[in-house]
Amino acid sequence: MDITETALPGVFVLTPRRFGDARGFFAETYNRRTLTGLGITTEFVQDNHSLSAEAGTIRGLHFQAPPAAQAKLVRCGRGALWDVAVDIRRGSPAYGRWIGVELSAENGRQLLVPAGCAHGFVTRAPETEIVYKCSDYYAPDTEGAIVWNDPDLGIDWELGDRAPILSEKDAAAPRLATFDTPFTWAAP
Repeated sequence: MDITETALPGVFVLTPRRFGDARGFFAETYNRRTLTGLGITTEFVQDNHSLSAEAGTIRGLHFQAPPAAQAKLVRCGRGALWDVAVDIRRGSPAYGRWIGVELSAENGRQLLVPAGCAHGFVTRAPETEIVYKCSDYYAPDTEGAIVWNDPDLGIDWELGDRAPILSEKDAAAPRLATFDTPFTWAAP
């Protein structure tokens, strides 16, 4: 597995090695021993699977606050998406910065997003499926979000002139500047 650090502390791009033949391919998408050997000790307890019917669907920027904060290991099972992580850890050297990575069924990349980062994505193809592992269980009373188009973040969702497809909840999320983050940076 190829593991690449990003500009955000604790956010990694993981690209599993694929073994293919005329039938298709096989890839090991998660191996705790491999990640632990690289100093990544996140344990996962839940898998989620989401389908977005239309290209241009934005989901996020979501997080769960402590005590149910979640790290996520995100991949695309079908289609393609632009996956985004935003550092919302008070005191982090990257606070308020974001990174984006194209995840697709074709490239097999995954994004490891630690607790303390908001996560979101925009679909680039119809019928896009996202599959992700979470380090804590779903706890609706700890859910939070930052608005997807926060001008202070300046995320390039690469929508062109297309209007995004959003939930009411995501459209009404607060800006980072008005948000009192429950996360604090802890240097590794």
